[in-house]
Amino acid sequence: MGTHVIKMPDIGEGIAEVELSVWHVKVGDMVVEDQVLADVMTDKAMVDIPSPVHGKVISLGGVPGEVMAVGSILISIEVEGAGNFKESAQPAAAAVKEAPVAVASKVEVESKPVAAPRPAAVCQGPMVAREADERPLASPAVRKHALDLGIQLRLVRGTGPAGRVLHEDLDAYLAEGQSNASAPVAAYAQRTDEQQIPVIGMRRKIAQRMQDATQRAAHFSYVEEIDVTAVEELRAHLNEKHGAARGKLTLLPFLVRALVVALRDFPQINARYDDEAQVITRLGAVHVGVATQSDIGLMVPVVRHAEARSLWDSAQEISRLATAARNGKASRDELSGSTITLTSLGALGGIVSTPVLNLPEVAIVGVNKIVERPMVIKGQIVIRKMMNLSSSFDHRVVDGMDAAQFIQAIRGLLEQPATLFVE
Repeated sequence: MGTHVIKMPDIGEGIAEVELSVWHVKVGDMVVEDQVLADVMTDKAMVDIPSPVHGKVISLGGVPGEVMAVGSILISIEVEGAGNFKESAQPAAAAVKEAPVAVASKVEVESKPVAAPRPAAVCQGPMVAREADERPLASPAVRKHALDLGIQLRLVRGTGPAGRVLHEDLDAYLAEGQSNASAPVAAYAQRTDEQQIPVIGMRRKIAQRMQDATQRAAHFSYVEEIDVTAVEELRAHLNEKHGAARGKLTLLPFLVRALVVALRDFPQINARYDDEAQVITRLGAVHVGVATQSDIGLMVPVVRHAEARSLWDSAQEISRLATAARNGKASRDELSGSTITLTSLGALGGIVSTPVLNLPEVAIVGVNKIVERPMVIKGQIVIRKMMNLSSSFDHRVVDGMDAAQFIQAIRGLLEQPATLFVE
């Protein structure tokens, strides 16, 4: 038997160190080739580290939250044969730390909106007796599926490689019909439990970027009410006529198109500000960041060259990027380079919000929920679909009048949607 040492890989683009976000294995686990061992965090993207060998984990080289240099020892695996570890060429094994097992699982619930408790899933089949803090192997999509179903993954027997839990395992668990819920807590029982969640990985990056943005930029927000009745009617008509062949349109592609058209008259808003060099860069290309909630926190995949995309092209790209971000598969390139950001909480959008700038951009457009309200039009009370845009700007670069006129331009385009396509 020998030892195969896996070092922190060079992820590229001059990155010298990364943050170890979460382990998917522990000492003593058997692993197979291509099994994901750990997730590491670069400036924006989460990267999977797979195993190149079969074997048994004998030591872990870091703890979640630790910043590790490229080339440092990540994990040691006992393998058949000689392995690649030479005692004389390496530091003593004591230098390799064993990470504690009890760590937060990608802070999976830290950034989610509060929701009503899900009903417990039901199962009657054999359950796996894992420790409460043991993280079973599963893809992000399977984890989300289990969360939606109210299933505790640690109770599900995995039939994939190395015991990985598959979608089929969730289906089998449900089909067998035995409750996996914990004992209910009395409605008025006193509770003294506490939970400490380390701020690591994506959550740490989000915290750093939000703090940096609020400290450096001179934020101001502008809110405007928009009648979206006409654009919603157009959207419904296009979906009825072309949805089956081209896919369904949400409101987001129309908003992206409105941004593109409005920015032609407000180039100072499609810009990045380098406050250290004191240089504003105005861009002709409109690369729209679309804020997307994922299991590991808020991510902003980028719809590149939105100015050259049709409604359906934008819709398909938004959907593709959102899926990649939610599954943790968005690349570094897909998460960088935006020139303006669009953020929406959908049905949870509320009435007003004050979004934080995505530096070095100078504008972010926030979308609130659509509500039906009585409005007075030409002396008549009519029911209209109304929506607020709550947008923030960097006052160091964007004047208040320009910001207001920019949002008014978007309002005009959405209230008269034919103008979105008049050249």
